Amino acid sequence: MDGPAIITQVTNPKEDEGRAPGAGEKASQCNVSLKKQRSRSILSSFFCCFRDYNVEAPPGSSPGVLPPLVEENGGLQKGDQRQIIPIPSPPAKYLLPEVTVLDYGKKCVVIDLDETLVHSSFKPISNADFIVPVEIDGTIHQVYVLKRPHVDEFLQRMGQLFECVLFTASLAKYADPVADLLDRWGVFRARLFRESCVFHRGNYVKDLSRLGRELSKVIIVDNSPASYIFHPENAVPVQSWFDDMTDTELLDLIPFFEGLSQEDDVYSMLHRLCTGYPWSCSGIFFAATVLPPNGIDQRLFHCSLPLCLRSESAHC
Repeated sequence: MDGPAIITQVTNPKEDEGRAPGAGEKASQCNVSLKKQRSRSILSSFFCCFRDYNVEAPPGSSPGVLPPLVEENGGLQKGDQRQIIPIPSPPAKYLLPEVTVLDYGKKCVVIDLDETLVHSSFKPISNADFIVPVEIDGTIHQVYVLKRPHVDEFLQRMGQLFECVLFTASLAKYADPVADLLDRWGVFRARLFRESCVFHRGNYVKDLSRLGRELSKVIIVDNSPASYIFHPENAVPVQSWFDDMTDTELLDLIPFFEGLSQEDDVYSMLHRLCTGYPWSCSGIFFAATVLPPNGIDQRLFHCSLPLCLRSESAHC
């Protein structure tokens, strides 16, 4: 197992520099596309989560080949984006324990790790917040971890408002010690790793129905749309973060979550916001005028996905 195989993360365009010509072209282009097209409005990106995604397995995969060790979430199949994703039946045993007295009555927020709260690299980083030793095939490797700006404020406030769960597709041998250093306040009531994901058509998916919580009271915060393809209506998407120390996305999200914590269910606020108000999603404006009684009418939304989210082979 090589070093990067333990961490699930999207491609950092800066790390593609120096490769052979064309080797990182698709990945770097998709990140540029995402950065240019994405509106900085939190609510603008928020409505992207209502799309249904059909995730294509990586080329060359076959039933006799084990799934890859590196999560490559983010590559979505070309074609009809309205295809319904089959949701697996709930398991006999849920991933989370019973709600504690401390969290009784709170909604559950599932928070991703890599490129959402931190960015990690096996290459030395001079301003790393943490350096985590990880054993791989008998050799100790150093993982350099950068904290996203305002992550401390974000986590502390989220811990006050919600039952918080860390859910990452990275391996526990890396993610667990990072979480120990990151979460000094005990915000995360539980930690879920790659083995808790569902490997679905080439991606590690975080199936919220397996948590053991009422879905109308569950939110997932993640930079990878493929991670929540089973429950896009529960997602608060965030932009992938690598090293921009001027980033304020986590800080900007706090007021939104303060309001969401007061709602009866996570859908009511979304329905109210998207009824009659035009919001910009990746530069394309749309207006939702009527919602069906049973949920979101996908025909009301027109969202222009960046190239890397439409391509079969490019991953961002």
